[in-house]
Amino acid sequence: MADYHSPTVVEPNIPVADMTPLERLILDLVFDTEGDDAGIYYHSWCGPADIVTLPVGELRAAFTASHQQGESTIGRHVAGLLARYDAEAGDDPPDDIDVDLTDIDVGWDRMFQDIVHRSTTLDEIVVTTAFTCTKMRPDGFGGSVMLITADAIRSRSTTDILEEFANEAAKARDAREMSSATDAP
Repeated sequence: MADYHSPTVVEPNIPVADMTPLERLILDLVFDTEGDDAGIYYHSWCGPADIVTLPVGELRAAFTASHQQGESTIGRHVAGLLARYDAEAGDDPPDDIDVDLTDIDVGWDRMFQDIVHRSTTLDEIVVTTAFTCTKMRPDGFGGSVMLITADAIRSRSTTDILEEFANEAAKARDAREMSSATDAP
């Protein structure tokens, strides 16, 4: 069986002061971390987590503590999760809540964008990912890069770049053939 991995690094280190307590709590579970109170280096040897499970009390405390720093994408998502939890808790409520980060509007990339938007020191965050596989499979290798600014999240994979190269080569070939056809007597 082949195992697929997506080692990922996030640059630069993220200043702790630029993150809400909720973002810090969740990002620290999505990625592996290194750093200190000044800045956190986020990375993952196998790829960022898509779902994190948190104790309800811890999630609620981080959510409440984050209100002073303003509204955020993950804050709105967690508000909905907590409201649903409170409405459906019943007599024997679960101890944990799963925070699903696979929705395009609430992923870790949106959290980083909110951080850049609030930050006075960060203009961008770059996320670089390698695609690897434990077996030599054609679909198991490549990579991607993501540039996150306050205004946009842009991403390209090696597959995207190869497609662009192929399109450029086809246009050049067509132009050559067109030129040859008009040059012929």
